[in-house]
Amino acid sequence: MTRHGDQPELFPTAPYVHSAQSAPESGSAASPDPAANSAPPALPELPSESTSMPRWRRGLQLLRPSHRHTAFSATLVLMAAAILSRFIGLIRVKYIAMVFGRGMQADAFIAAFQLPDMIAYFLVGGAASITFVTILTQYRDTGREADGIRSLNVILNTMAIVLGAAILLAEWAAPACIHWLFPGFDAEKAALCVRLTRIVLPAQICFFAGGVYAAVLLVRRQFAVQAIGSILYSLGPIVGGLLLASRFGAESLAWGSLVGAILGPFLLNAAAAWRHGARYRPVLDLRDEGFRHWVRLSVPLMVGVSLVTADNWIISHYASHSAGAVSLMSYAKQLFTAPMAVVAQAAGAASMPFFARLWATGRRYDFAVEVADSVSRVAALGLLAASAMIALAPALVELILVGGRLHTSDAAAAARYFAVFSLSLFLWSAQAIYARAFYAAGNTLVPMVAGTLVTLASLPVYALCFRLWGAMGLAAASDLGIAVQTLVLAILLHRRRMVSLASLDHRELLRCAAAGLSAGAVAWAAARLLAATAVHLGFHAARLLDAATLLAGGMLWMVAAASILSLLGSALPGVAMRRLGLAR
Repeated sequence: MTRHGDQPELFPTAPYVHSAQSAPESGSAASPDPAANSAPPALPELPSESTSMPRWRRGLQLLRPSHRHTAFSATLVLMAAAILSRFIGLIRVKYIAMVFGRGMQADAFIAAFQLPDMIAYFLVGGAASITFVTILTQYRDTGREADGIRSLNVILNTMAIVLGAAILLAEWAAPACIHWLFPGFDAEKAALCVRLTRIVLPAQICFFAGGVYAAVLLVRRQFAVQAIGSILYSLGPIVGGLLLASRFGAESLAWGSLVGAILGPFLLNAAAAWRHGARYRPVLDLRDEGFRHWVRLSVPLMVGVSLVTADNWIISHYASHSAGAVSLMSYAKQLFTAPMAVVAQAAGAASMPFFARLWATGRRYDFAVEVADSVSRVAALGLLAASAMIALAPALVELILVGGRLHTSDAAAAARYFAVFSLSLFLWSAQAIYARAFYAAGNTLVPMVAGTLVTLASLPVYALCFRLWGAMGLAAASDLGIAVQTLVLAILLHRRRMVSLASLDHRELLRCAAAGLSAGAVAWAAARLLAATAVHLGFHAARLLDAATLLAGGMLWMVAAASILSLLGSALPGVAMRRLGLAR
């Protein structure tokens, strides 16, 4: 099967027959939309090479805030922004590690975000922008966008009051909360964590309001502003630290985070949404249709808890019993989430409005194919990326972290955590798409009940693994938990005849797994050989050696992975070359 003329698709997908709106046969009128009579492209194309507009100008157009994106171009923009944002995030991690190491201030700063995150999760559902997109898409598709904007104002005003009250309560109760969340902290570290927590707590109102205004842009398929906002937020702690760290220590990072949340996620999205007519109105109406719909969507997210979020909470809780473990595991997890954001979160955020529109217009077959294609893509890329990350983990982590107050022995421990976390990259990638499939269909209850049950079942596993293997056991428990979470979501979508497990491209996934294992082994052997050679020659520039290892190992990995994929008959190398404009 081919798509886009004579260009082979990246992941051919088996048709999925489901209920009344199954894959239509020739001449069938089962779908109300004629476009639904054939599967949509897995990745919609950018304008063709034949267009009169130069390629560089078409590329610049993608960066315009008002540009209306396809799923593919949106993914490109968000992936580029995610790469830049995560690069800045790595600089932030490097800065914190260099200045504060694995000591008291680093542990306290990292832990300071847990109480604010929990308040946001349990009061606004932790996925506010996703539910806003679902609601506003329905209003736009029925020609009632003005009513949708009014509903967003009602939600914003109501939750500003609720969040404001919760934040005031948390400011008062912070000492007791920190003692409960981090029982292993001594009195001095707990007191510092309380001060930092009180600084960053108000940022949650900015995130919520920013999510409201971001929805106005996302339903218009405009993603650039959201991308820039995340970059500004990432810069906040760095700027705050550079300006104030010598005087205020870790408090400078907290103030920088708060200012970054105000400027990026809130003000930038609010200004852009204002240009599209999303005017703020101080209106309260608990009987508003959109508000009630949002409550119905959000309540399951508020009362339940997914392991995707709880994983960090559980890890920090147990790691607080070991000095420096909170910061080291956080460094490892942040390094791990950098490629995860590029592979999964950008694709998921870009796909959400398209999934919601397909479901809202009754195009069930198109919806099933799009979700299956997206899962196949991100899982395959996750398998490949994880193999390189694991093989080159020591050099990567040491290059980024070592310096200042963080030493080689600390980085070696973080590298081990990073390698174990990386085993589950393809699972984190897949579950992000599966969860958005449920949200796009307006169903938040089923995934959150399932996620809560998985989380509760995982708690004794984390505890047992920590007792047996310490912090490394927490990383292993995290992998096991997210594997169960992904499998449960996939089975639920399959049993509800929304997305079939059979429609995944299993052959391509196996090809990528085989290529990843082989290429990873080549890169690992090359890294070991280079390190041994350096020791034999008496070469002592460790950071230069790390950089050389990453460069040489990465190039060997790319050549090996591409060669094995081509040998196994994968379409991935050829399609990737065409996407990058390196081949026709």
